[in-house]
Amino acid sequence: MINEGDRTVVHMDLDTFFVSVERLQNTALEGKPLLIGGQSDRGVVASCSYEARAFGIHSAMPMKLARRLCPDAVILRGDSEKYSQYSMEVTEIIRERVPVYEKSSIDEFYLDLTGMERFFGSYQLASEIRQMVRNETGLPISFGVSRNKTVSKVATGEAKPDGQLQVPQGTEKPFLSPLSVRKIPMIGAKTYHLLRSMGVERVHTLQDMPIELLESVLGKHGIVIWKKANGIDNSPIIPYSERKSISSERTFDADTIDVKQLRAILVAMTERLAFRLRQERKLTACVTVKLRYSNFDTHTQQVRIPYTSSDHVLISRVKELFDKLYQRRMLVRLIGVRLSHLVPGGYQINLFEDTEEMISLYQAIDKMNHRFGGSKKAVVQRAVGLGYRHRSFNPFNGVET
Repeated sequence: MINEGDRTVVHMDLDTFFVSVERLQNTALEGKPLLIGGQSDRGVVASCSYEARAFGIHSAMPMKLARRLCPDAVILRGDSEKYSQYSMEVTEIIRERVPVYEKSSIDEFYLDLTGMERFFGSYQLASEIRQMVRNETGLPISFGVSRNKTVSKVATGEAKPDGQLQVPQGTEKPFLSPLSVRKIPMIGAKTYHLLRSMGVERVHTLQDMPIELLESVLGKHGIVIWKKANGIDNSPIIPYSERKSISSERTFDADTIDVKQLRAILVAMTERLAFRLRQERKLTACVTVKLRYSNFDTHTQQVRIPYTSSDHVLISRVKELFDKLYQRRMLVRLIGVRLSHLVPGGYQINLFEDTEEMISLYQAIDKMNHRFGGSKKAVVQRAVGLGYRHRSFNPFNGVET
């Protein structure tokens, strides 16, 4: 087993990715405060340029507030499919040049260059990859390199915009020490405010605190935060593999012609699959509904859609496909739903279309399902699907692949 001190981990992050893609398409946007996201006042900001950030704007901010902070900002709806295509181009460049890499979001990568020093200088190799991305795609990209994921990610943040930074082995603590605790991954707004109430503002204060104190205040997360603040992180690089589709099918014990029941089961299946997409930070661009009649005659209908992981979008498409399929009024033996053309999505839902209220609703539902149901059970779902859970049917016991 390789010790943390023997590892070389590179974190790469495409700078203001959505904004950079839009500026490649339209150079007139250069230098202007640019907002990507829902264009109505009820929408939210998916991404913003550095010029917009100077006004205090940040991602996930309500668009209405962003407009107020910067009335002259250019607002674009965004194009998930276009961003996904550029992301795949960058992924291919990295895939061809490193042995192991993890794609943690649509615009963020971890590269494991452990052992590469004997063949190449790891920092030099990372520099060459960065230059290839800039030359072949036109996108700015930054990276940090150290012996673990946490320090490398923080180093990338310090290198931005469009820069690179190496933290030599043994210098992790002094590198992190003067930074704001907000720089440490896992420290969100609530944890930050709690730490500030304790008088903790800089990382060096966390480094000097007894680990037992943080554990008593923050539980297990306190232990992890203390280790990260001290530059300790043994988490592995998870090799990237692209899942092409996820699906769910249900074969009935007794063939049915109950259309209301069939619709309810499809809704429940789709909800479950959409939840899985959001858990795995993925989006789908193709929906397929499968129907098998009692005589084993099997039919499918599919449709391409803009990339999404939103229940309400997917459910409406599934219902439309079912209505097209079920024309013969025969007994049904099996039904199923498949979501394909999957791509990584760093945002959980469609920030380009959904309102602030819709996003908050999904986040609340996902949080409850994840906390109380885990990955195998949903504790919150639409009533139309819930009604059939007590008729010898559990929509989450279908075959999922």
